Amino acid sequence: MKTKITAALLAGALALSACENMTNEQGAQVMGAGAGAVGGAVIATLLGANSGWTAAGALAGAAAGAMVARNSETQECYFANGDGTYYKAPCQ
Repeated sequence: MKTKITAALLAGALALSACENMTNEQGAQVMGAGAGAVGGAVIATLLGANSGWTAAGALAGAAAGAMVARNSETQECYFANGDGTYYKAPCQ
């Protein structure tokens, strides 16, 4: 367990070192994706999911985290039309 935590911390530090030349919006998206991935993996683990579902939870969390970070940065949200399409408008 200790080895997995150390590996995760080192991978995170390496990933964040690539953020030096990013804009604030890009940095927020990366941080949102990272937080979402961790959250998704933790929730899947707490629910007793196998490793495949834990990875899927991490990917879904990363996607959701990046979208939330982007939307809060630009103050624009996507809303469903009800027919499978979406439109962009200011968040309410």
